[in-house]
Amino acid sequence: MDGLAIQGRGFKLLSGGANRALAEEIARNLNLELCKVTTSRFADGEIFVRIDENIRGHDVFIVQPTNPPAENVLELLLLIDAARRASAARVTCVMPYYGYSRQDRKDQPRVAIGAKLMANLIQTAGADRVLGIDFHQHQLQGFFDVPVDHLYAMPVFVSHYRRKQLKDLVVVAPDAGSAKMARGFAKRLNATFAIIDKRRPAANVAEVVNVVGEVADRDVLIPDDMIDTAGTVAEASRALKALGARDIYVCATHALLSGPAIERLKAAPIAEVAVTDTIAITPDRRFDRLKVLSVGELLSKAIRYTHSEQSVSSLFD
Repeated sequence: MDGLAIQGRGFKLLSGGANRALAEEIARNLNLELCKVTTSRFADGEIFVRIDENIRGHDVFIVQPTNPPAENVLELLLLIDAARRASAARVTCVMPYYGYSRQDRKDQPRVAIGAKLMANLIQTAGADRVLGIDFHQHQLQGFFDVPVDHLYAMPVFVSHYRRKQLKDLVVVAPDAGSAKMARGFAKRLNATFAIIDKRRPAANVAEVVNVVGEVADRDVLIPDDMIDTAGTVAEASRALKALGARDIYVCATHALLSGPAIERLKAAPIAEVAVTDTIAITPDRRFDRLKVLSVGELLSKAIRYTHSEQSVSSLFD
């Protein structure tokens, strides 16, 4: 562990309980052990955390995605507060998935802006930096008044699909908001580009209206930042198949897989669903066509570069 000490400042990697497996993989890539932390509950359910090692003057990184349940958020805040009160030199919140990120604007009367509230909570708890992957909107970085390193899972997916050597590939954006991401995939995979004109009659309900672009007799890749109830990709895959698409591949960074998602994905004409491990995927939510790719190496490099004051953006050069 001392091998990562820079200019006399020690290095500690902590993990909450939301995705312990990912934190352990990051630790393996960094060739160190996770800092010992005690997490327990009082009889009434309150969360108690205690850092069991000396972290005074250390560079502390806390790995904890903030997907539901809400206790994941509270555990992260308590860990940040404990690190700050233990006199850590710097506390970096490593948040592979930014929970409440879809509540990023006041698009109807009397609603909360949950993404901004989350940013305020993390800063107030004492985080000096934030490290995340594929925020729902890039402008969420502006909700923080501390430095934010925004990573992309695209290199992980691109490497995966290059190994498949897909022919006549077309990358299809599932909606207008995903168009920039889809163009990035198309450029890196030497593929063509198409877009789905989609409308939402209600929350978590997607309806395909039209497909702009040529998909007949081509393999199709549908990229997105997250799969929640899978309504979007299920409807999109059926529409594309009806237009003569060959094999349909879906990739998404964050696998929320809520409610009917698993049944929808199993029933849809999709050859493979590739996701990352930013969110822990329990065995009951796995199925044969689900491929889980790891972002552990990506995050470990970003953490190493942050600690040694190197450019994190160089990861994407």
